[in-house]
Order: sequence, then structure tokens, then C-alpha cells
Amino acid sequence: MPNRVRKAVFPVAGLGTRLLPATKSIPKEMITIVDRPLIQYAVDEAREAGIEQLIFVTGRGKSALVDYFDVGFELETTLNARGKSLEMLEPSNARFGEVVSVRQQQQLGLGHAVWCARDIVGDEPFAVLLPDELMTGQPGCLAQMIEAYGEVGGNLVAALEVPPHETHKYGVVDPGASNGRLTEIRGLVEKPAWGTAPSNLMLPGRYILQPEVMRALDAQEKGAGGEIQLTDAMAKLIGKQPFHAFRFEGQRYDCGNAEGFVIANIAMALERRDVAPAIRAFIKGL
Repeated sequence: MPNRVRKAVFPVAGLGTRLLPATKSIPKEMITIVDRPLIQYAVDEAREAGIEQLIFVTGRGKSALVDYFDVGFELETTLNARGKSLEMLEPSNARFGEVVSVRQQQQLGLGHAVWCARDIVGDEPFAVLLPDELMTGQPGCLAQMIEAYGEVGGNLVAALEVPPHETHKYGVVDPGASNGRLTEIRGLVEKPAWGTAPSNLMLPGRYILQPEVMRALDAQEKGAGGEIQLTDAMAKLIGKQPFHAFRFEGQRYDCGNAEGFVIANIAMALERRDVAPAIRAFIKGL
């Protein structure tokens, strides 16, 4: 049996330039989908999958992310005094020692952000979740991946099919043999040039990785866009450890851009009994 995955890394130091000016003073991960910030959805997904330690790789101006999971003493005192329930705040309250944060002082790429958590991850397998990629499903994407990881071990990445003309925007899988929702990975390419992608199977931002990927990242080699790419470090493990792509059941919303953010709000609102009727009535009246 593979070692249990207890820790998850959340790279949240990015500037969120695709959502300016909203992200000028607010971390993009704190922007809400309906009434919950993006980071809450990612943390809920991780907790459902059995993750015990949440590692936030933050940067300047991102302290609100850590504060969000702290006790809001003044707010809770006020709500108590007014006889109001605190149930709505429970998901945002972290257990003692559950949240750990580390700084990424420079924006040098996703691989560098993950590498900044190397001493906290230690010699254990770990998950990586990109919070601006909102995943929905029952169970959640990471929980599905944990179950598959129990079967194959090694390294596992979520995978999603996209139209061929979009592959140049993502990390893309060079696929081998498939077995159900699992596909062996022969290679990985970060943002392949137009028309050169080995498949249309992209990586939407959920990973289960072995600690050896940190040793590959130690080299600090720059890849696509002049950044230290996680995809390049993962590619070095192929052939040395089991490596699979997992087609998860559910939906993915790219909330890092305006259109994806709006679509996610509408989709998530339509799943809520309390707000869905008003949203449907509004859409019908357009």
C-alpha cells in the first residue's frame, strides 16, 4: 500500500493579474463564488479527501488568506450577543496546527512555489491544489484521486480533455495505456507550441506527488515562460516511479479569469436551494 497522503500544498502567492483591478488589494483566492471564497472550496475538497495539514505558499499582501482560517473573535462575540448561529463560520475555522504558511518572496513559477514548501512536506507524498481551479463532484476531485492512488501509488495528476486548439495554454499529457479512468503517462509538456501537443489531455490543477519531485525542483531549472515549471520536474520522475493521469468525474471552472469566474458563480448558485430559484428567474427573464 502506498504511503497515506496527509499534506496538501496550496500555491497562493500569485498576483491574480487576470482579475485586476479586483485583485489589486484582495487575494484572488479570497474572491467569492456565491458566498464562499475560492480558497474555502479548495480547502473543503482537501479536507474531504483526508488531508490533515494545509500548507499555504503565500506572498506579500496575502495575509488575509491565513487570517480567514483564524478565529474571528470580534465577529463571533457580536453574533453570540445577538443570538445568531455561528454554524456558517465553522468551515473557515482551522483546527490547531492545521494551517501552515510559508512565503514565496519572488514569483518564479508554480514549480518554485511548490518547492518553497519542501521543508514542511518533508519525506512524504503530498497533494497540490490550485485554488483558482474550482472542481466540483461527488465525491470531490481529490477524494477520487486518493482512492485511485491507493490502487496505483506513485504520482497521480488530474486530467481533463480540452479542444485541441486550447492545448497550448496548459500542461499536456503524452498518454500511454489506459485502464478505466487511469492513463499511464509517458511524458509531460508544458504549454506546447500550437499543433505540437501529444494529446488533448491537460492538467487542471490537482496533483498527488512523491517527495522526490522536490529533489528535481532543487535544480531550479527554468522552462516555459522563463519560469520554474512543476510540469518539467514531474517529467523527470516518469520511468522512475509510477505516473498516471486520472480522468475525474465532475466539473472544472477556471476562476482565474473574468468569464470563468462569472460562469462558476452562476453554476454554483444553481446548485444552491436557497438562491437557485431567484437565479433561474433572472436568467429566464433575460
